Formats: sequence, structure tokens, C-alpha cells
Amino acid sequence: MTGKTNTGNFFEDFRLGQVLGHATPRTVSEGDITLYGALYGGRFAATSSVEFARGIGYRALPVDDFLAFHIVFGKTVPDISLNAVANLGYASGIFGVPVFAGDTLSAMSEVIGLKENSNGKTGVVYVRTTGVNQRRETVLDYVRWVMVRKRDESVPAPDARLPDLPNAVDAAALKVPDGLDLGAYDAGLAGSQYLWDDYAIGEKIDHVDGSTVEEAEHMLATRLYQNTAKVHFNQFEQKAGRFGRRLVYGGHVISTARALSFNGLANAFKVVAINAGQHANPIFAGDTIHAWSEVLAMAEIDGRRDLGALRLRTVATKDRACADFPLKDQAGKYLPDVVLDFDYWALMPRRH
Repeated sequence: MTGKTNTGNFFEDFRLGQVLGHATPRTVSEGDITLYGALYGGRFAATSSVEFARGIGYRALPVDDFLAFHIVFGKTVPDISLNAVANLGYASGIFGVPVFAGDTLSAMSEVIGLKENSNGKTGVVYVRTTGVNQRRETVLDYVRWVMVRKRDESVPAPDARLPDLPNAVDAAALKVPDGLDLGAYDAGLAGSQYLWDDYAIGEKIDHVDGSTVEEAEHMLATRLYQNTAKVHFNQFEQKAGRFGRRLVYGGHVISTARALSFNGLANAFKVVAINAGQHANPIFAGDTIHAWSEVLAMAEIDGRRDLGALRLRTVATKDRACADFPLKDQAGKYLPDVVLDFDYWALMPRRH
């Protein structure tokens, strides 16, 4: 071997303060938008209709916020999670300027935390990733943590250092896109009469519908986002692993749950922040995803009477309907059929 190939970073390769510039900038196309819709079936009007989008102040059809998330995330995989056991969670994420077809996204990450696991075989790496467009404007900034294998279990671990992360993004930090004006927002075209004022803190919504994960679809998604993590791509290797098969990319579950949430939250048209997120259990092709959401908080936006923000917790399950809002057992452990616990802020029009 010549040593020219990339085997990815292992836990002992990371250092606090290390900055990683990620390769392969990616230009977003109209085809990406169409494929994203084909994969998840999202029906939010602002990312489905260019005329609707222009009617509320966008210059063109904006890319779905989680499509931008997936593209930025995918850039980071070869440097951060190529040797991952699992992606564990998210926090402190803020969406910046909207992304449109023709924009080119790139990313860099900083290592902000490290902790070896007690088995001495793996460790958890915390990174803050920033995605920017071709004008160096931030489109997304977020923290994630991932469990990574060690190359050599005998290598001493660095001193543990965990980042101090907020429980949620402050509502005052939420970014409303320039030019956004919901004065002419058409709730009928958007698919629901229920606006910000109609929701209440503590309200729970069963999104009713289910969506089965297909092998071809989750593999297409990882390729589309250039997510090269071995646990998703390589069945030859994974058949000897813990589960004997490829794991479905956690972002695939996020986007499926977000699409399902349209039924009950059709007017939550834009995600503006990620407060927290956890992939509670693995999911595989053939599993059927259901979802429910809880309103955790409501926030007015300074200087705006046309819109407000809902803090939502969306929980996804596999092969279990959500009429009883499943989450954790009496000991506080996630139920085995809960696969995602995702906390985020979304914008929604208000009544005038």
C-alpha cells in the first residue's frame, strides 16, 4: 500500500481545538430539490411551490432546511465519522441564510470535546460544524457528537473534556430570512387552518401517517449527500458487525419524521434552529416510521406581528403507531421502538 488512501480519523487522531476543513464543495441543483421530495414526500408549501415562496418574500424556491443540513453533514463524514459506531446527538444549531439552487456549500469543523468510553475501544468526539455558501455566508452552524472507534486500544486517551452546551437555542438568536413577509400567507394553499396562535405549550400531536424505509431509498440518500460512513455503505463489512446489516442514516429518519409532521404542523414552514437531538435506537430497511410532536415553547419574534416560533419536540418510532405518544419507560430509558427524539424551533405565521 502506498498510503495515499484516506482511512479516516480514529478517536486518538482528534485533538481539542483541531480545525478540519472538509473536502468537495457541493453545488445544489434543482435536481437535488426534486430528489429530496421524492425521498421524503414533504408537502410544506414554501419548499414545494416557487410561486408560494415568492409570495412570502423568497427570491426563489428555497432548499428544504434539512436538505441543506444533510449536504453540510455529508461533507464532514470522511474526516469525523468515517470510523463511527454511531452518530449520537445534536445541539446548538442555527440555520442562517436560505439556500437556493445554484448555491455551493462547503463546511469546516472544530473539535470542541473528547471523551474515551470505559471499554477503551471507542470514544466520543464533539465537533462544531459550520456550513457556508459561495459568498462565505453561514447557512448552518451546529454541534454534533459521534462515537468513533480507536485504531489502537493501547494508545492513552486524552483528558476528557466535554463542551458546555445550552439546553436550547435562545429564541432571540433565531434568524428570520431577509425579506420574509407573511402578510399574504395563504393557509389554504399551505394545507392547514391552524396558525401559531392556535397551538398551546404541552400540546401533543399524533401525525398519524407512517412511512416504510426502503433499502434503495436510504442508500440513495447517503450517496446523494456524499455520506461515506461505512455503517451505511458497506454491507460486506457490516455483516460481521454488531447488527449484521447496514444502519439507516439518522438524517434519513429526521427528514422522514419532518415530512410526516406536515399532518398537524403544515404551517411550520421553516426550521430555524436545532436545540437537541438523539438517535435513540437503530433503524433498518423495512422498518416503518411514525411520528408525534409536542409543543415545548412558543416565542414571539421581536418586531414581527406576522410570524412566531414554535419549539417542537418530534419523536419518531419504528413499527409502532404514536397514538399513545411513546417515549421512555419508568426508568427514563428510551423505549426500544423509539428511534429519534428531536427538539427544534420552527417559524409559523400568526393571525393578524
